[in-house]
Amino acid sequence: MTQLKSVYPLYLNNKAVQPNTDLEVTDKFTGEVAFRVAQADRATIEEGIAGAVRAAEPMARMAAYERQAVLQHCVDRFKQRFDELAYALCVEAGKPIKDSEGEVGRLIDTFRIAAEESVRMTGEVQPLDISPRAKGYQGIWKRVPIGPCSFISPFNFPLNLAAHKIAPAIAVGCPFVMKPASRTPLGAIIMGEILAETDLPEGAFSILPAHREGADLFTEDDRLKLLSFTGSPGVGWDLKAKAGKKKVVLELGGNAAVIIDADADLDDALERVIFGAFYQSGQSCIGVQRIIIHERIYDRFRDMLVAKTKTLVAGDPKDRATFVGPMISQGEAKRLDGWIQAAIAGGATLLCGGKRDGAMLEATLLENVDRKADAYREEAFGPLALLSRFDDFDAALEEVNDSKFGLQAGIFTRDLFKMFDAWDRLDVGGIVINDVPSYRVDNMPYGGVKDSGLGREGIRFAMEDMTEIRNLVIRRN
Repeated sequence: MTQLKSVYPLYLNNKAVQPNTDLEVTDKFTGEVAFRVAQADRATIEEGIAGAVRAAEPMARMAAYERQAVLQHCVDRFKQRFDELAYALCVEAGKPIKDSEGEVGRLIDTFRIAAEESVRMTGEVQPLDISPRAKGYQGIWKRVPIGPCSFISPFNFPLNLAAHKIAPAIAVGCPFVMKPASRTPLGAIIMGEILAETDLPEGAFSILPAHREGADLFTEDDRLKLLSFTGSPGVGWDLKAKAGKKKVVLELGGNAAVIIDADADLDDALERVIFGAFYQSGQSCIGVQRIIIHERIYDRFRDMLVAKTKTLVAGDPKDRATFVGPMISQGEAKRLDGWIQAAIAGGATLLCGGKRDGAMLEATLLENVDRKADAYREEAFGPLALLSRFDDFDAALEEVNDSKFGLQAGIFTRDLFKMFDAWDRLDVGGIVINDVPSYRVDNMPYGGVKDSGLGREGIRFAMEDMTEIRNLVIRRN
């Protein structure tokens, strides 16, 4: 069995620092303290930001092959430490070990893609002679690093969502300070340990777990040129309001819907919907929360869903048979349990699940949920999915759009015209055909509209956000 150390440092200006052991990180299944991590105070965060400012010029001067070498080193080391990374994630996030291993695989993919893209940051030669006054002029533009960046990452994908900020920053030559989620800081700390093995300029990175004291500096300090935040909508929009002049990228929440049309392969759809609704206890912003099923197949597919959901193994995430582990905290499980009970009191039918024991909440299916209920309107972020029926595809699309969120949607259909109609009409950042909205590949543009955020992740798209266009105009006569 992989063992974790009892104490971990923070990383300040590329170096491991152990000022304290103030941050207790629990095993999310047992509730016991698993290890302790150093916690940054305001002065430490100030020092990290100052280091990033000093590192901006040497980072920008790094050759593309040098940046690529750093990223490739990370890929190699992540592979070597695969089991350790997966076990750490299983403990600190309560993520079933198979899902944890999958996330380590995505971490490796994300850095590998960034290594490839680091040597492809191209510009363009642009003709300017669009009118007589511009005859003899020529334009050239290139992308340059935006400068010091601030990253705040969430608890649910503490490896891969941190990677989607760190890897593109290195690829373009931006120094950064990162605040990992206090509940799950270890993945980012291990990334810092591996980055510290490279020749990045001093100050290129700081990974600083922090509670409230000084944490506002990650958002408000004007020396930082970009803030990339992944987390809850309430926090994200508040940070944007405080961010001042810096560019802001927000990857926020959702209550994603999937449409199961009458012509769908139900056996295939069943496996994917179960995965989308309940993998890692539903704690994904693109987890399946609303299942919209055609009237002709509703009863059959509902019964299939209920039967399959009842077979899911819940328990210790370290057990390879476990599919549903604990939620991130007892408080979060209690919140969602309250929404479930309120929906039932409001007329919803409980199809299965609905029981809570501490941080463990059963995989739960409800039907006939009032659209004004929190379970419908808000982001469940837990093992809950709601069933509804439709008999008109236009009405199903309207139901998907009946949300303040707009991250991704899924549609199981064989109809090409319906696919393109949905692509035109759904107010979301991405549409997945014949799979669940929970599907993501790490090089694709990923992000949402409405309350789901601003901007796009996916390595190449994040690299664009972390750069500015610098134009050159040449008069040749």
